[in-house]
Amino acid sequence: MDLITAQRLVFTMLDADGDGVVSRDEYMARTRNVALATGRKDDDTLVVTARTLGEQAWASMDANGDGRMTFDEYAGWAGAEAFDTVCASVLGALFDLADADEDGALNLPEFTTLRTALNNPAGNAEAAFAALDANGDGRISRDDYIASIRAHVTGESSPMGEALYSTGTAQALGGR
Repeated sequence: MDLITAQRLVFTMLDADGDGVVSRDEYMARTRNVALATGRKDDDTLVVTARTLGEQAWASMDANGDGRMTFDEYAGWAGAEAFDTVCASVLGALFDLADADEDGALNLPEFTTLRTALNNPAGNAEAAFAALDANGDGRISRDDYIASIRAHVTGESSPMGEALYSTGTAQALGGR
């Protein structure tokens, strides 16, 4: 998958209302949605951390400060450096919200809860989990999760990313 296609898939997922622009509210809803899906309260330390990191990420993405991000703004911002300095910590904080037993890994229900709260279809989440759980132990580590999303958003091969962000999950997995 080429870089622009990968970026468009992520942008489409972020654009929850489908209007072609990601608003600050849409982006910040990610933390709220995961907290609600996992039964965490607003004052939970993990929720506060995820919200704070989300605010920092939004400030970095919304360079002109208008509260809206177009695809062109996103594509100009997104990349390895932005992922490493901004996105990885936000994604890690959201992962931690879903890690109910705090063991540093997600099982399929936790992963599906996380990804559906982030606007991915449940079928995509299940296919993405299968693609990432290479050893078949039923668990995905935080590091593997973040590395796979990084590979996807930087245009590298990421079967999990392709499954997660595609609307055609079967096609993204090569018909598996």
